[in-house]
Amino acid sequence: MTPAARLQATLDLMHDVDRVARPADAVVSAWFRSRRHIGDKDRGQISNLLYALLRHHARLGWWLAKHGRPDVPRNRLLAWLALDGGKTPDQVHGLFNGGKFAPAVLRDHERALLVKLQGCPMDHPAMPDEVRFECPSWAVEPLRRRFHDAFGREMAALLTAAPLDLRVNPLKSTREVMLRGLRDLGLPAEAAPMAPYGIRVKERPSLASLPMLKSGEVEIQDEGSQLVAMLVDARPGERVVDFCAGAGGKTLAIAAQMANKGHVMACDVLEGRLKRAAERFRRAGLHNIETRPLAGETDRWVKRHKGSFDRVLVDAPCSGTGTWRRNPDARWRPLGAGLDHLLPLQARILASAARLVKPGGRLVYATCSMLPEENEEQAAAFLAAHPAFQVVPLREAAPQLTFSAHPDYLSLTPARHDTDGFFAAVMQREAMPSAE
Repeated sequence: MTPAARLQATLDLMHDVDRVARPADAVVSAWFRSRRHIGDKDRGQISNLLYALLRHHARLGWWLAKHGRPDVPRNRLLAWLALDGGKTPDQVHGLFNGGKFAPAVLRDHERALLVKLQGCPMDHPAMPDEVRFECPSWAVEPLRRRFHDAFGREMAALLTAAPLDLRVNPLKSTREVMLRGLRDLGLPAEAAPMAPYGIRVKERPSLASLPMLKSGEVEIQDEGSQLVAMLVDARPGERVVDFCAGAGGKTLAIAAQMANKGHVMACDVLEGRLKRAAERFRRAGLHNIETRPLAGETDRWVKRHKGSFDRVLVDAPCSGTGTWRRNPDARWRPLGAGLDHLLPLQARILASAARLVKPGGRLVYATCSMLPEENEEQAAAFLAAHPAFQVVPLREAAPQLTFSAHPDYLSLTPARHDTDGFFAAVMQREAMPSAE
């Protein structure tokens, strides 16, 4: 594709992302599936440009508003080319030339915008914090309380591109073998610094080009997510519940920990996601997983299985602030009913799932959020209301994870750990008193 054709393709994709009420990664995947003639190199460049525009959404919108232009995909792209790309109006005109597969010819008011933006930096002193840091207003104060003086550094880290992390399936291969396989494909891969089965790939290849992904030898999983699954500490032969299994990423890691022995129950209220997850389980060669759709957090199945499981993971629905680096569009999408709905929902889910834990068993509460209300405060409220449970400090639950930002809980951030933002609290139910 020519540079102009890639710009037009990006514009088309931007329109779809704006128009469809779905996460950008899903829209991008579907868009490219319907255009298989686009080669891997062009796909990479189009995707990179799209995600750069998403990561600069608020600042581009601010500049457009400053100069009285509507915040639409074409204007956003023009502003990006001038502000970040440093292109002159004549250079942009050479790309927006109305040729075959190229964007339509620049109009006079568009050229005037480019003239005004020429030489301007992306950031401007007059920008409010939520604009400069690409942070929605509802999250600014909670994140300031969370990070204090590190707020700016953490917000800047959320504006960088997330790495591609893989988890090796120990039932099918080893990290050393997979590292050699990836390097043989010409990919700069290295062992993840914290997760024992993790691999970090420095480039973002076409996933269709990874044979080890098709074979189930590796799975795509952020290193922080791998560490959350590790905290479950599932043992072969145990009974384990992944209460909010979703797409099954942590379920896969837990079942592999158990060496295909014992029983893992993957539960979720979205039956379609569980069905798609079941295909991943089969591809990974895991036969110790059963899926169970739930009508809600208080489904009767929970009451029937009280005290039946050694390990219970609650990866609760949350604001997703920890994933903004990976999903930059998510910060600007409506947060459902908001935190006022999420916080009590998390509390109900955690309290209900806790009933499944047998005496002496482990309960792990996790989110991909960096907000205190969803993390430390939620765990503290649960422990206060459920005296049968005690927190297991991280130094005891996982002594090797000394890098956490919190002494008792796993607390990961993009700036400090180069992972998604994750939180996990490990709690233990008191054992039954011994018979005398």
